[in-house]
Amino acid sequence: MVEAADPAWRDQLYDSLKALNIEVVVYVPDAGHAILIDRCLKDPEIDCFPLVNEFEAVGISVGAWLGGKRACTLIQSSGIGNTINALGLAHSTGAPFFTIATMRGEWGEFNGWQTPMGQAVPKVLEAANVVVNRAETAADVIPVTEASGRLAFQSYLPVFTLISQRVTGAKIFK
Repeated sequence: MVEAADPAWRDQLYDSLKALNIEVVVYVPDAGHAILIDRCLKDPEIDCFPLVNEFEAVGISVGAWLGGKRACTLIQSSGIGNTINALGLAHSTGAPFFTIATMRGEWGEFNGWQTPMGQAVPKVLEAANVVVNRAETAADVIPVTEASGRLAFQSYLPVFTLISQRVTGAKIFK
């Protein structure tokens, strides 16, 4: 794997979730989120729910919101398509849906079948009336994520932070 120049954002992201008062984290296991997921799992103040499918994230997150808790979803871009129909729940209830997605199918991608969705993600989300913010560099990750979280919870909208594959690193097989 080609790592990002500054991987410190991986640890700092946990601090950002705490600052946003996130109490529920739903996730699909992902190498790009591994450090964050591990830290959340070790925090007794955060309830963590592994997902079978990204579709489940919307229902759990909206349910958390209706129960008085803030949730964050951690997924990879390849699973974003699974959330599209479920996003209707967030829209119809006026509940925020805050997601951090690591991108695939971009810079240095080795796996051709990741490319179609990876390239389409921003347009697909925008067509579903989702706010999309993008972290193109390691220095962008924390401010973009915190701004996305604030926007989601203050405006009651679905908001996604997309973390570029240039930031997370691309797998290389020889």
